[in-house]
Amino acid sequence: MDTVNNTFEKDLNAKPCAIEPYDKEWGVGASGMMEETSPFPRVNKILAKTQKTTNGVIVTDRALLVTETYKKYAGSPQIIKCAEGVSSMLRNVPIYVYEDELIVGNLGCDKKAAPVFPEFGLNWIVEEMEQGLMGYSDKRTHDYFTYSEQTQNELTGIKDFWKGQCIEDVAVPLLSDEELKGSHMGKGLFLAASYIYSGAGHLGINYEKLFKLGFGGIRKQIQEKMEQLDTSLPEDISKKAFYQAELIVCDAAIEYILRFSRRAQELAEVETEPIRKKELLQIAANCDWVSENPPCSFWEAIQLVHLATCIIEMESNGHSISYGRFDQYMYPYYLNDLRKGTATREFMQELLECFNIKIWDMNKVRDHVSINIFANGGIGGPALTVGGLRKDGLDGTNDLTFMVLDAIAHTRIPTPWLAVRLHGSTPWQLKVKLANVIRIGTGEPKIFNDDVTIPSMLNYGRSLEDCRDYQVVGCVEPDAPGKEYGWHDAAYFNIAKVLELAINNGQCLECGPSCPRFCQCAGAGMQLGIKTGSLGEFTSFDQVLNAFDQQMKYWCDKLVSVLNAVDIAHQAIKPLPYLSLLMDDCIDNGVDVTAGGAKYNFTGPQGVGIGTVGDGLATIKQLVFEEKKISGAELLEAAKKNWEGHEPLYALVNSEKVHHYGNDDDYADELTKLAMDTYCKYIEKRPNARGGVFQPGIYSVAVNVALGGLQWASIEGRKANEPISDCMGAVHTHRAAHDLNGPTAICKSVTKMDHGRAANGTLLNWKFSPTALSGQTGRDNLIALLDTYVQRKGMHSQFTVANRETLLKAQANPEEYKGLLVRVAGYSAYFVELSKELQDDIIGRSELSFD
Repeated sequence: MDTVNNTFEKDLNAKPCAIEPYDKEWGVGASGMMEETSPFPRVNKILAKTQKTTNGVIVTDRALLVTETYKKYAGSPQIIKCAEGVSSMLRNVPIYVYEDELIVGNLGCDKKAAPVFPEFGLNWIVEEMEQGLMGYSDKRTHDYFTYSEQTQNELTGIKDFWKGQCIEDVAVPLLSDEELKGSHMGKGLFLAASYIYSGAGHLGINYEKLFKLGFGGIRKQIQEKMEQLDTSLPEDISKKAFYQAELIVCDAAIEYILRFSRRAQELAEVETEPIRKKELLQIAANCDWVSENPPCSFWEAIQLVHLATCIIEMESNGHSISYGRFDQYMYPYYLNDLRKGTATREFMQELLECFNIKIWDMNKVRDHVSINIFANGGIGGPALTVGGLRKDGLDGTNDLTFMVLDAIAHTRIPTPWLAVRLHGSTPWQLKVKLANVIRIGTGEPKIFNDDVTIPSMLNYGRSLEDCRDYQVVGCVEPDAPGKEYGWHDAAYFNIAKVLELAINNGQCLECGPSCPRFCQCAGAGMQLGIKTGSLGEFTSFDQVLNAFDQQMKYWCDKLVSVLNAVDIAHQAIKPLPYLSLLMDDCIDNGVDVTAGGAKYNFTGPQGVGIGTVGDGLATIKQLVFEEKKISGAELLEAAKKNWEGHEPLYALVNSEKVHHYGNDDDYADELTKLAMDTYCKYIEKRPNARGGVFQPGIYSVAVNVALGGLQWASIEGRKANEPISDCMGAVHTHRAAHDLNGPTAICKSVTKMDHGRAANGTLLNWKFSPTALSGQTGRDNLIALLDTYVQRKGMHSQFTVANRETLLKAQANPEEYKGLLVRVAGYSAYFVELSKELQDDIIGRSELSFD
């Protein structure tokens, strides 16, 4: 296939070729307000038939097949056992080809249904079924699942088999009491449960390798490696098992794709409508060809992308399996089809929109607590990246960049999670298209800044070409596609809780010998953290900072220990032979991706609450040590009392009279930077269990609400159980928002942080009223803000465009606002499906204007 230069490389003033003008407007704050938005009747028809994330069905086919296989291959190497389980699943799960669709593929179950992964444990699923927490209830008001009595009995029947063979059972015994006490199994200073109960995910495969070789070429590559083995060498004995596993899953993947070809052929034989019959025959031909061979057309390529990615989900249950730089790897097929007349631009746009819906079809079972925290239904985290620099350093904008954005505007569903890469030379036309799609108000897309992300990735040892070619996975994490097993989003660490312990001698503010709630740090002589003194005893602000530093090191050590233990459990229990087919260096090294076979290996936990800590430190420094308006003991006592009886002080710390982060105020901004840097200092470049290193992130997704719910009042003006600050954002307590000087001030405050140091990603939420972004002036103000953020080296931004009144109406009348999408944190979700606490948090974000 011809390689071509991108259209914008030659003339930055050239207009993109797409079915929509680059400056088309779809309205401002129009999310959920229009029923049909796509110009393609087929797309609108499929959208109307496709359920939202609510009300899926739990199916047991995968769980039963894998269990049967593990029993059959007991005693085999674990990677062989896993490979045979994948093979049995791909060869035997049900497959579906739906009416009207042009792209086929599913997770071995019907639309919105979800398979079960016993490798990560069945106890929680069975318990939620027994307690009525899987279906609709007051504790699970959305993303609920129905299931038959037979389903429950089947899962209960295999539960005991998996005891001692799942990740939880292997990981937890590796942990000390102190590590457990700080984790989600104790006081919850850090939450590290994600990769105990599901796969790590947060990656994207090498689609270019798949396109070049096809599964047939990959099979040949494995066979050549096997022929080179010398099994008199100890290391080659384990490599032999690895390559055997690779062949098993490679053959199974080929068979899985051929099953869709055969099914489409069967449907075509009985189809009486001529156009649909022709479509089904082409779907059958597409699947037959790409089962082993490199794709030749855009339709074949996008079909292979979907099927290959489905199998990753079916093997690993990983969150945030992402689709890489779609406009780059698909562009040669797009141009080739146009030149040969194989497909029109309009048809390829229609395929893109069908592709978006296929991602939306997929579903995952989560526990009710996770659903309430994240409000993130569906498969979760299917990010897709467009724009940005190419490997050669030139701008990569092309027609597909615009067409992907148009597909988001046309479908207005929560998938994919679109990331647009910007840099200092991004074409004006793309900025206009981007601004107009943002202004719709679905929360899509998010923007990323090449000018800070690429240097940040270079600092962790990736090659320049790999850094320039980065994708965004999940919410905000930069990643070298097909080369990196990054364990992004590995845990959430409460920086605000560290400050609480630092000023209260290692104890929680509400805890003591008579604490009425269960808490492992309660009781005489019991400590959650180390003893570092109390604010009531400190005589200088430096003592506060020293205590904060000591507590941070102590708890970061515990976090790293827990994550490495879970990582070791994954290597022992859940190798990923199929994923290893499509990640660089695994086949060359003869090592599974979970054991360090990928080119790059990282672990990325994120710190939460830097705004809360920055404002807390500013309050202490200003009121206690500089102005001496109150003693440290009095300030600590006010927080312990949840501000009751201290109302004037509560009003003061929430007022403009105290320095606050988010207002371009160096006093508070520098202390917020210190909070972020202290966390990063004790995480960055520590060794992980795969021969790589840790890299910190600063974002919360929606976990700032959950972490705040586990924490007592804090000295910057929170009351007990209120959310802590989200991501890179400023504090907004129930009393008052602390950022009062508008978007420019926020931009300046946030970009005083060294975003590049948080190599696992940063996240900044903006919320604008539709009025602020209306008209050409509003559009151009938004573009100017994006330009400033890029120039000042901010890494990431995302936008909610909805006014407070609309959100309050939606909260009160959810039936009338079912289609209203908002930006949560890294992803969009239907507002009415969020928990009341998360809805309040979004409503409470400062509503910005350019006045």
